[in-house]
Amino acid sequence: MRGKIIKGIAGFYYVWAEDGRLYECKAKGSFRQEGIKPLVGDNVLIRILDSDRLLGSMEEICPRKNELIRPAVANVDQAMVIFAMTEPEPNLNLLDRFLIMMEWQGVETVICFSKQDMVDSEEERRLTSVYEKCANRVLTFSNPEKTGIDQVRTCLEGKTTVLAGPSGVGKSSLVNQIYPQAASETGEVSEKIGRGRHTTRHSELYRIGENSFLFDTPGFSSLKLPDIPKEELRRYFTEFLPYEGKCRYMGCSHIHEPGCVIKEEGKICRSRYRNYVQMYEELAEQEKRRNRRNKK
Repeated sequence: MRGKIIKGIAGFYYVWAEDGRLYECKAKGSFRQEGIKPLVGDNVLIRILDSDRLLGSMEEICPRKNELIRPAVANVDQAMVIFAMTEPEPNLNLLDRFLIMMEWQGVETVICFSKQDMVDSEEERRLTSVYEKCANRVLTFSNPEKTGIDQVRTCLEGKTTVLAGPSGVGKSSLVNQIYPQAASETGEVSEKIGRGRHTTRHSELYRIGENSFLFDTPGFSSLKLPDIPKEELRRYFTEFLPYEGKCRYMGCSHIHEPGCVIKEEGKICRSRYRNYVQMYEELAEQEKRRNRRNKK
């Protein structure tokens, strides 16, 4: 029987099957031997072991459209990253890292700033104007005021979206606004595994409409950069691209060289540029460490 993995915990996978029921499955032993790890979002074939107790065996993973590393999910059309405008103050370095990670994995990103009701229009515009230049779309919303929710909902239609962001930014509240059944479905899985209902500790997948799916993922407070050469980092800052080739030196790193358009014309947001420099130096240090290890 065909199905889709909606949650995986401690070697058990919870699969919504085509008969409309939720099965608790173990992956067949050969998966581990072959180094195959099932992911939330995988389309799978299962064998029913006990129809009454809803137990099954996962027999096959269907070919994936794509596979993300962080968060670890499969078959994604777009990412929607949630950051609060305030309380907590947005960690823009963390946001920029997420954008690079998604760009590196070839996934379009929608940025959503929450807690719109807690800042004035000037601060809202300041944040959105920076990121409109480097993301697919930028939306703002307020859970208490229910403003902007319809825009978010429209953005999710007909797509499989991974929802991500730090803890405390209103991510779970947004899920409940868009898909109130999430609490009961999470409870159904939690009842099986004996865990609490309300804290997102693992990635979960919800069917929120016709051909519309939403991954809710655990909050994160740090994100390691993907293993890319430091010279390629500038390509992931998409607002740099219009100035490519206009610096004095070909292949300008936009760090130390004189005659650098990115540094000197002031057309790039200062916080974005500072984060670029920090990440460039971080990648350079990682490269040095790798080279030292390879020489030993």
